[in-house]
Amino acid sequence: MNGIDTFDQRCFIIAEAGVNHNGDINLAKKLIDVAFEAGADAVKFQTFKTEEDISEFAPMADYQKNNVGTEKSQIEMVKDLELSFEDFVELKRYCDEKGIMFLSTPFDIESARFLKDLGLEIFKIPSGEITNYLLLKEIGSYKKKVLISTGMADLGEIEDALDVLIENGTKRENIVILHCNTEYPTPFEDVNLKAMKTIQEAFKVKVGYSDHTLGIEVPIAAVAMGACVIEKHFTLDKNLPGPDHKASLEPDELKAMVKAVRNIEKALGNGIKKPSKSEFKNVHIARKYIVAKRDIKKGEVFSEENITVKRTGLKGISPMEWNNVIGLKAPRDFKKDEPIEVYCR
Repeated sequence: MNGIDTFDQRCFIIAEAGVNHNGDINLAKKLIDVAFEAGADAVKFQTFKTEEDISEFAPMADYQKNNVGTEKSQIEMVKDLELSFEDFVELKRYCDEKGIMFLSTPFDIESARFLKDLGLEIFKIPSGEITNYLLLKEIGSYKKKVLISTGMADLGEIEDALDVLIENGTKRENIVILHCNTEYPTPFEDVNLKAMKTIQEAFKVKVGYSDHTLGIEVPIAAVAMGACVIEKHFTLDKNLPGPDHKASLEPDELKAMVKAVRNIEKALGNGIKKPSKSEFKNVHIARKYIVAKRDIKKGEVFSEENITVKRTGLKGISPMEWNNVIGLKAPRDFKKDEPIEVYCR
């Protein structure tokens, strides 16, 4: 398993199971299997006590109404998606056996304390809780590593959340801020991926991206822009009932995203511009060198009439030495197209 300390080495990929288990622990275990097989670093759920988090008067979001219908209230819908603390103990054990990191987002203080006792070393502040002072204060006091999602937030709200965490004991270097948009699915024109860099420059922290778009293009682009954490919802089947399935990746898509992220990391390289090992062998094939334009006799003066540049497949004198070669005498006979070999400097 890879921990948060590896952020400087490679992107930490969180497969967000969320509530896509539909309240079924066996479905949750199948999601863990998928995340592990896809190569994700962690699989993340959501831990909450419904009655502690949602008022009976709270309406559903439009995307929730579209996905689950309007016959239920938000509290009824969420209650159907709740797993018990005992379930999460079992899921943590299952993750440990599989060899993938278990994470879960707490939505209330009781859930946060439970996850702390369960041994979590990374805590996630979801977008909807970024203004929840009491939860921020609680998690800040744990002095653990923290991810903050910033959907619906502006820079001022992000700064306030950071201040609460830091004032209560969390080190700035242990905080990663995730750019995010809280619409499911997020329209591409609303992603505003450049805001991730704005956050990084404003707060001098590590940044990542929590994605709710359809497909895998945007998280891959985020990695190319410097995201050290990627979080993406996934499901066993987009057609399952529930609020988040339709905006989630299916198993093959999750696997493709992880593979693409790892390929992009390789492609980013170290930033030093020099010939790579793989291309070095092609230098003498692809580049041109100074050659005889026609047969040249020993002692003949090199000029534009008797030399030119061509690909030879052999090492020779670079055309950048052209002006140094012009006017020199041929040290021997040269056949047409033969590379010129003279001392130029």
